[in-house]
Amino acid sequence: MTPGLIGPTRKVPSDIEVPEYAVRGYPATDSAENPVKDAETLERMRLAGQAARRVLRAVAAEVAPGVTTDHLDEVAHQASIDEGGYPSPLNYHGYPKSLCTSVNEVICHGIPDSRPLQEGDIVNCDVTLFVHGVHGDLSETFLVGEVDPVSRKLVEVTRECLYLGIDAVEPGEPVRRIGQAIQAHAEANGFGVVREFVGHGIGSTFHMPPNVPHFDDPRATMILEPGMTFTIEPMITVGNWRSQLWDDGWTATTVDLGRTAQFEHTLAVRSDGVEILTVTPEEPQPFLAGHDRRVWPSTLPTRAGVSVA
Repeated sequence: MTPGLIGPTRKVPSDIEVPEYAVRGYPATDSAENPVKDAETLERMRLAGQAARRVLRAVAAEVAPGVTTDHLDEVAHQASIDEGGYPSPLNYHGYPKSLCTSVNEVICHGIPDSRPLQEGDIVNCDVTLFVHGVHGDLSETFLVGEVDPVSRKLVEVTRECLYLGIDAVEPGEPVRRIGQAIQAHAEANGFGVVREFVGHGIGSTFHMPPNVPHFDDPRATMILEPGMTFTIEPMITVGNWRSQLWDDGWTATTVDLGRTAQFEHTLAVRSDGVEILTVTPEEPQPFLAGHDRRVWPSTLPTRAGVSVA
């Protein structure tokens, strides 16, 4: 991958509620938001998550060979505004766009630009939407036309890793269980797990505790409590899991330029299990505690974005 030209930063109408970093470019350093949310905040996060899901669907419908990632950014930006929300990445620590588009060996935080997608690419589209005073954050990796078998398996296994991580969420258990489940599945299939980037707590604050490693990290000792909200977003690699950064200060790639994929949901811990906040009401939720097992959607993601990721 080589960078293309980055177009102008898109404008947000003045009547849209914005997060506190939108103007100055950096978040407050003294945020003390409680990681455990009350019922009213959880309801707002459900609405934000559903809206973010619709934005991602709008982006997914445009993924095709010849389409530029800047066009995908334009779609995400307008869809966010149509939802009455603010695209959370915009001006977060100075990030210049409304969407992250990470193609092939780009692990995360790829900046949309003039490069057209090519047949055989894979592209992660990471949407975060600030609406109702909170953030909803999710992503999927999409296949661009026909891709090679290894890339297809990578995408499929990464998606499975997300759901196995969600399956490990239970109140009273440590965050570490999530990474244990993800790492075991990725490595059993011959893939690596990125360590440098992790899931995170989320609410009215974009990034906050707890950190959620996607590998078995003995330091991840925080105990999950009902009402906690956070993302799980495993980044899985064909080869070396270590990262390197482009000169733009954002785009992270694998050191060996092997391909990588990512899937993400925002979740809430419940007293009886876990709830996915970034799905629309017609999409399935995981089975709750007391059932023999949880059943996850098995359809590989498509350009039309009809799968549950």
